[in-house]
Amino acid sequence: MKIVLQLVTAVVVLLFLIIAVLVALSWAPPRPVESLTERWAPEPSGFVEVSGMQVHVRDEGRRDDPVPLVLLHGTSASLHTWEAVVDELKQQRRVISLDLPGFGLTGPFPDGDYRMRHYVDFLSTFLDRLKVERAVLVGNSFGGQLAWEMALDQPRRVERLVLIDAAGYPRQSTSVPIGFKLAGIPGLAPLMANILPRRLVESSTRSVYGDPGKVTPELVDRYYELTLREGNREALRERFKQVPAVDNSKRIASIQTPTLIIWGGRDGLIPPLNARRFKDDIAGSELVMFDDLGHVPQEEDPTRVAAAIRAFLPQP
Repeated sequence: MKIVLQLVTAVVVLLFLIIAVLVALSWAPPRPVESLTERWAPEPSGFVEVSGMQVHVRDEGRRDDPVPLVLLHGTSASLHTWEAVVDELKQQRRVISLDLPGFGLTGPFPDGDYRMRHYVDFLSTFLDRLKVERAVLVGNSFGGQLAWEMALDQPRRVERLVLIDAAGYPRQSTSVPIGFKLAGIPGLAPLMANILPRRLVESSTRSVYGDPGKVTPELVDRYYELTLREGNREALRERFKQVPAVDNSKRIASIQTPTLIIWGGRDGLIPPLNARRFKDDIAGSELVMFDDLGHVPQEEDPTRVAAAIRAFLPQP
């Protein structure tokens, strides 16, 4: 019996040590925004005060463009997802990208409200702050839903829509980033507040690419470090808690804004079936399918995405 107890004790101690080592290796407490701006907000980045937040924004390209493009990223992303697309388009158009509240360097909403209505109000105030009366909204994933919700609620402000692997319909995902799954488990909140394995971020990023081999260490660094921005992890948990998966898709058929739909044929998070549903429901819309790309085509192949956007837009 004594030997058995010793063995059990040894196993418990060993497990404790293994857990302690894993926690130590994954220890990642929140970082103040000031510690991240040097690397992730170089020129032409700036910060604009909107609704009590310092919103990270880049405003590039032609200053005489009367209807600029406004680029809206997806969940856990940032304006950096559009960098290469902006480089392709800014010679012809004014292009505005930003970190939406709860993500990137902008950080959380001060009032903790992450419902879509609040995001639409924020976007309207943001456009007012930049004196943009009308815009072309380009949105990926969550940003795509924000774009079409804005087009329905304030149609006079939205001249055209570009929906890239946009949210909006119930989906039967075949690949959900593990980070999203963990963020949706309330019991893990105290643990996840200070622990973030870099490999978890890498796995989540690879899962949304059509070709995971395109995911570089630099790209993982970006997603990892901006997730650590103070308040972002709590904001993600709150958004998943406040915005349960509901079918809001009946509104989509009311969209009258000229719309381009761009989709990755290998998107496992929001499958291509949803692209065809957008096409069927939005009268006169156009669909461009890139069979080899995943959930973030603007990152995987910005040249093709920019060309599709350029072809859809009238010349300024």
